[in-house]
Amino acid sequence: MIALLALIVAMAAAWLWTPDLKRADLEARYSRGPADFIEVAGLRLHMQDKGPRDAPVVILLHGFGGSLQTWDDWTRRFEPTLRVISLDLPGAGLTGADPSGDYSDGRAMVVLLALMDTLRIDRASLVGHSMGGRLAWQFAAAHPSRVAKLVLVSPDGFASPGFDYGKAPEVGISLRAMKYVLPKPLLKISLAPAYANPEVMTSELLTRYYEMMLAPDVRSAMIARLEQSVLQNPVPILARITAPTLLVWGDRDAMIPIGNADDYLKAISGARLATFPGVGHLPQEEAAQPSGQAILQFLHS
Repeated sequence: MIALLALIVAMAAAWLWTPDLKRADLEARYSRGPADFIEVAGLRLHMQDKGPRDAPVVILLHGFGGSLQTWDDWTRRFEPTLRVISLDLPGAGLTGADPSGDYSDGRAMVVLLALMDTLRIDRASLVGHSMGGRLAWQFAAAHPSRVAKLVLVSPDGFASPGFDYGKAPEVGISLRAMKYVLPKPLLKISLAPAYANPEVMTSELLTRYYEMMLAPDVRSAMIARLEQSVLQNPVPILARITAPTLLVWGDRDAMIPIGNADDYLKAISGARLATFPGVGHLPQEEAAQPSGQAILQFLHS
């Protein structure tokens, strides 16, 4: 009986085990070649640099579990009149694991500053989504002279259930297990709450998220980022922001509710809010045309 049970468990584990995909295959599918990679702060950073080189610069920072492809629709809208730089943050997508093992917000600040210096960009507008929004507003507060305008798309940063100030969240066994087991249907279930309209999550979109999470060592890096995420009270930090700021939110965001916008409007002097009805946590994917147009008008105002 014990031997049979052990055999069943072993067979189930073998069936569910989800190995990383090969880097060469992913780079062939999701990058344009060596020109999309740059050495920055000890990292081989995956990025795209599009649009006129003499145009105002905007840098796009994706959220947790995302990759630069989340910006594809906005990039197409922005690049005729803006120089658009998107990147896979350390521990994500084709950038992959950070050799330093440091996934703190402070490390992300170092990488972003080094990227701007390497590309000789003195000043840029920042657009950050969710976790990327938290990185964007921290950078704007720390380096005000380097940020022209700030767009925060459903930004993270205030305390929420499981995420208290001053301590890292507990990473449960189910999250740790994704390092070894990540069935595609399970990922679909976990992504579903991010969209108000379930039809937006097409098979192609799901496959992209799935394959980016199966890039070498990305799942381990995601777990490490969670373990190293220690929130600080954002109010005094947000108060230091001097860049004109636009908040972008879907009114059906189930991940970071639109009610959180009030906290940012109170903390950031002169901040404005653009809301999009019937839209969830990813306006850049779910309402690319209206949300992208609102941001483009703001960046050119």
